[in-house]
Amino acid sequence: MTKLGLLARIEAKPEYADAVEGLLRDALELARAEDHTVTWFAFRQGATTFGVFDTFDDEQGRQAHLQGKIAAALMDAAGTMLSEAPDIRPVDLLAVKLP
Repeated sequence: MTKLGLLARIEAKPEYADAVEGLLRDALELARAEDHTVTWFAFRQGATTFGVFDTFDDEQGRQAHLQGKIAAALMDAAGTMLSEAPDIRPVDLLAVKLP
């Protein structure tokens, strides 16, 4: 059962907002390749605010994701495209509806 998640808030510098959107759109293929990532959502909340929400069956999967290619790409972007480091928070899922 999917019971763990991560919620990330990403704030882009205004001149890099479109590039951050592209980075997140491209990250979908990386998420699909992660065996332990059950669901992965990237979203935009405003002109420069983005987020990612993903879920995992266990802590091993969550940690693997945090050490994976998507996290590395975000950290690489942080120095130039983001106004601050991504705010990544672990969450415990209380209820889940999946297709």
